[in-house]
Amino acid sequence: MKTIEELNVKIFADGADKAGMLEMYAKPFVKGLTTNPTLMRKAGITDYKAFSLDILAAIPNRPISLEVFSDDFAEMERQALEIASWGKNVYVKIPVTNTKREGSYRLIEKLAAKKVKLNITALMTLDQVRDVVAALDPDVPSYVSVFAGRIADTGLDPVPLMAGALELLKAAPTAELIWASPRELLNIFQADAIGCHVITVTNELLKKLHLVGKDLNDYSLETVKMFFDDARAAGFRL
Repeated sequence: MKTIEELNVKIFADGADKAGMLEMYAKPFVKGLTTNPTLMRKAGITDYKAFSLDILAAIPNRPISLEVFSDDFAEMERQALEIASWGKNVYVKIPVTNTKREGSYRLIEKLAAKKVKLNITALMTLDQVRDVVAALDPDVPSYVSVFAGRIADTGLDPVPLMAGALELLKAAPTAELIWASPRELLNIFQADAIGCHVITVTNELLKKLHLVGKDLNDYSLETVKMFFDDARAAGFRL
């Protein structure tokens, strides 16, 4: 098994808690950061711009993805252009559709033509990947975020789909595939094995990295001790 340092896949920290983001930024293996409106709301963020500018001031030298939050394509474009102006390391997250199931491909084309670095998010099918790749400017860096974890939640194996997505991205040489919404550390190694460019990982999952390569006999014993200690602490009797 590879160590984290030996992996080719780039690890991006996914979150909206400033302290947690700075903690992950301090780790050399974290190559970028992403967030979204749901994570921001969970973290109690109420001023989107102030939070974003604060994070960008603290983390000026790694890619950071910030998402638009309108459901109207004209307003999405306005928001995207403003967000892009906040820093050279900013990638603007555009959802693959709006809530009316209308594809955002025309908007992607317009923004890519204006040289906006994009992170197209919430993809779950190869048809979506194909249409996004067709809309991107091959000369403008971008990310294509396929939500492999959510695909797995439906009972489907995401690995073949992600491998297919990598093939489609060959038509966009500056675009990188993101394995989004991982559910376990194993996903990092799965993403690396197929040649995926990036995986976004929450702070909660990243804090389990000390388990990588752990001796399974030791881990088994620790688990047995945990059950024993908890039963004793609970005062169980029969």
